[in-house]
Amino acid sequence: MLALWRGSRLSMQTAGAITLLSFVPALLAHYLWPKVEKYLWLGINGLLLPVLTVLYMASFPYYRIYRMNFNQMIFTGMNEDWGALFWTMVDQYGLPLRFAGAMLLAYALWRILRSLLAWRLPLLPIGHWPLAAKLVVRATFIGVVYIAVLLGIFGGSLGWQTAVDWENAGVTRDEFLNEAILDNPQAIYRAYNLNSRMLACNGLDFTVEDIKLLAAQLSGKQADSDNLDDYLQKSVVQGTDKPPRHVFVILSESLANWPLLAEYKDIPIAEDLRALLAEETTDYCPAFLPNGASTVSAVTGAVTGLADANLYLTTMPESFAAPYPTASAPQIAKLGYDTNFFYAGPATWERIGAFTTAQGFAHFYSRGDFGDVPGSVWGCEDECLYANVLARLTEGPSFNVILNASNHSPYDVDVLAKGFDQERTRSALPPAAQQDEELLRELGHYWYAQRELVKFVREVREKYPDSLFIIVGDHADRYNIEKQPDMYARYGIPFIVTGQNIHKGTLLADSAGSQIDIFPTVMELIAPQGHAYMALGQSLTTTSNKGVNYGFWITRKAIGKADTIPLVPESLSGGETPAIDNQAMQDYINAIRAISWWRPKYGPILDGSLLEKIGR
Repeated sequence: MLALWRGSRLSMQTAGAITLLSFVPALLAHYLWPKVEKYLWLGINGLLLPVLTVLYMASFPYYRIYRMNFNQMIFTGMNEDWGALFWTMVDQYGLPLRFAGAMLLAYALWRILRSLLAWRLPLLPIGHWPLAAKLVVRATFIGVVYIAVLLGIFGGSLGWQTAVDWENAGVTRDEFLNEAILDNPQAIYRAYNLNSRMLACNGLDFTVEDIKLLAAQLSGKQADSDNLDDYLQKSVVQGTDKPPRHVFVILSESLANWPLLAEYKDIPIAEDLRALLAEETTDYCPAFLPNGASTVSAVTGAVTGLADANLYLTTMPESFAAPYPTASAPQIAKLGYDTNFFYAGPATWERIGAFTTAQGFAHFYSRGDFGDVPGSVWGCEDECLYANVLARLTEGPSFNVILNASNHSPYDVDVLAKGFDQERTRSALPPAAQQDEELLRELGHYWYAQRELVKFVREVREKYPDSLFIIVGDHADRYNIEKQPDMYARYGIPFIVTGQNIHKGTLLADSAGSQIDIFPTVMELIAPQGHAYMALGQSLTTTSNKGVNYGFWITRKAIGKADTIPLVPESLSGGETPAIDNQAMQDYINAIRAISWWRPKYGPILDGSLLEKIGR
């Protein structure tokens, strides 16, 4: 019933779009050339209906082959041998019979359409009604049309905040039903979008010699190998002989760092996180950057260990062939940990379920696995997500990545009912922001997200004291109190580590980094000294004192844009502008980008001919 309901809402958008194809020309003909109007209705729909019925008939064998509704393979198929494809469809999938059935169905639907067009709907005899009554009837009619248009635009909703689209439609725990929610045009639209993203993965402009020199410089090795993986080899420097039982990396939606800064301490939206930071078993790096501007970049950074380099990894075939050598889950599994990825939203969003399992996670859980839980169009409420994570923990060691979703538009969690003191928060804001109800609602969701996060940490530690937690935002840059916040307040996210073996000073005093540095830090905290692994990033406990992402760089004292020449530092504290080693930072930025571009797109071997063979 949920699948039918979601599918019906989504198909309102499809129906609205298809209706416009015949409605607009027929409407024009009604006033300009009335005799043609009927033929436009019948002719245009006479073309559309066979297309829709052929797609419908084709979707059954297509699902049997790919276990999906129409996907990117329809674009891949355009490069195949069309003659071979045709005869395969004839021999194995009953093309003549299916096509005949589609045409018969199209003809039946067309006859029904003719009957509908010939039917004269009885109209209200309002010609002699009073003017006020006429206006009421016509206003009601316009209102109904307006609602119908909104339902068509927003996928069965009256606004974008609750709209159903192909990315958030799959909310059941059954993959077949998730695919069935998409009607055929929506599935093709999904395929088009994903294929466009993949084609946009045109990478960056580095030569193979550039990459070799940058990789050698980054790793501190000689530039004597054409195998890029040789430069990604690392070993644990400090390590531990008391590994934690359960390890958690929490990617918290829109968990910006600015509420944790001293100048915002009186705004009561981060009190639980502040209390956690004050504990002796917690350390904190305030100079940390997200991998990109969106959640999917955080996922790819934490899962693959690669930076955002103009590649859409969740759509690239290479991402689904095998885990990248820098992927976190397979390497942590070698230490005896069961690997799990928990997501508050649907498994179909950005293909996150298929992507994370292809990159080595043994188990993936999403909203469809959690039963009937409250939430928004983007995912279940954080407390429900954490409750499901806690319920699935066992005595055996586990590595868990958790991606929540409550601190996200449409910001519709009832935070007042959950205890958010809105008026106390309002009074702590600058006078210019105190009447900004939208900002207050957003701040309330930050408060709720950090409270539930800290509550989860404490519940797990009570049951499993030998646990380790790393907490970061997936990104910031969603809301600030200032209309024009500085770069650090706008883009910075926190890096918090707490739990077993953690104390003040676990992280370097000048530590800084980005999400590609999460995995190396985890390895230093859970693996024995000398253990070999592969990573692009560096550990914040040993060497990482700078971070870089799609557009910015950061150190413990400065932040700046990554694409200016020269780099222009901006103080984190607002004081005197600190000096930086411009060339060293530029080389680091280029090395991270170059390796993150070449390795997933072209593989380990630095061979210039691949640029021509595969295409830049």
